[in-house]
Amino acid sequence: MEEINNIEVVPCTESDYLKPFRVHYSQNGTKKSWDFMRTHDSVSVLIFNTTSHCFVLVKQFRPAVYMCEWERKKQPPQSAEKGEEAPCEAASEPPEAQAPPESQVAPEGDGSSPWPPASAGVTYELCAGLVDKPDLSLEEIARQEVLEECGYDVPASKLKRITSYRSGVGVTGSKQTMFYAEVSDDNCVGAGGGEPREGELIEVVKIPLHEAMTFAYDERVPKTMGVIFSFIWFHNNMSPKYKISTNV
Repeated sequence: MEEINNIEVVPCTESDYLKPFRVHYSQNGTKKSWDFMRTHDSVSVLIFNTTSHCFVLVKQFRPAVYMCEWERKKQPPQSAEKGEEAPCEAASEPPEAQAPPESQVAPEGDGSSPWPPASAGVTYELCAGLVDKPDLSLEEIARQEVLEECGYDVPASKLKRITSYRSGVGVTGSKQTMFYAEVSDDNCVGAGGGEPREGELIEVVKIPLHEAMTFAYDERVPKTMGVIFSFIWFHNNMSPKYKISTNV
């Protein structure tokens, strides 16, 4: 998973997932404009294995996270004296113009590569997927994602809806609906790992219940807000049922 090479950043002129727009409007008499992306809504699932008392998460490489880390790495350090951020490089300079030709990119690990290690783009997340099948309910989409990504076969009727929320109010405005699923080892029918035909490369990760809150608040472990929120939800709503400390 963590071997990334032949990196090339190019303009995105067409996409099945993102559609860029600019909206012009007036607010309280002031003319404004805002750039946004139209994209699919999504579902996510907090999976708890009642056999081993652990949460089942997924771990995968996210190019957007990786590129953000690359942008951060190439910025000058903050001023130690004034505590002010140094001037940024020209925002108009496209990433592809800043990256050296492939022949000049040094291998990772020798200290001279302009790219951060691939691990900089790996995050821990809830099992999740896009709502892009109009003939299926949210529960059925979530069920399919649990099967494909984590290998558990759970009836859609067993999924408990936690809540829905706007997952990207500044850029996309898309909505994510979060579910909770209890599974056991008996429900495991495969290794998971995602759908190879769709280019998915996912590692299934188990977090013991008693380590959950320590994991959630450990800033050294890159994770989504969905992981943190869902662990807190479990602690407040489900922990008493299992009489096991979530280590708050």
